[in-house]
Amino acid sequence: MISINCDNISFSYGIQESIIFDSISFTFKGPGFHALFGESGVGKSTMAKIISGMMIPHQGKVNYRKISRILYTTNQEKLPGWQSIASHYDSVLCKEKQSLWRNMMSEFGIEHCQHARFAQLSLGQQNRVNLIRYLLQDTPVIIMDESLANVDEHTRENIIVLIKKQFPEKCFIYISHHVREVCKFCDQIVVLRHLPKKPQVMSIKGQNLYEVPLMDHLNLEQNMLELVHVS
Repeated sequence: MISINCDNISFSYGIQESIIFDSISFTFKGPGFHALFGESGVGKSTMAKIISGMMIPHQGKVNYRKISRILYTTNQEKLPGWQSIASHYDSVLCKEKQSLWRNMMSEFGIEHCQHARFAQLSLGQQNRVNLIRYLLQDTPVIIMDESLANVDEHTRENIIVLIKKQFPEKCFIYISHHVREVCKFCDQIVVLRHLPKKPQVMSIKGQNLYEVPLMDHLNLEQNMLELVHVS
């Protein structure tokens, strides 16, 4: 089974007063949607980059099981500006994935954007186009750092459900400030907290839904209260 174990991680920016993590440990296990959650500035993106290997912790290590590589995607990346979306995907994807990216464009509500250039799209459209190129790569783990920012709630939820159904073998680490969304669709929710709160990291279970309409509202509200309480 896929697993990512963060063992005794410490990290600071430059000086001692900028300590971000102080000997924290947690584990993500299995495929599906998991979450990194916490207040603004708590270090979610920093931890995501540590997990992906883009940054090295000052202490501790990340242990991987059955993981060849990890992709980290944000809402600030861009595609080449000299090509249309269709031209770009047709040039970089193998023939077996040509129909798949077109289907995903339709399912993500941006089919009409395929002949436009990236810079001509709205921020929400850009984020969806960018996410598709990551989903189509052969990697077991994708970190989605606010990857669906600037996308309306209804569309975001439909996209998450589509991803969970279409890529059940992949592990997604989802970073979002939307409490309801995280609770509804994520399995394990790792909550990072500001120092000097102890423990600095806590883990709770989400509802892990695979359908938008199927929801126990009472359990969801309790789950959200728990998440807000431990943050």
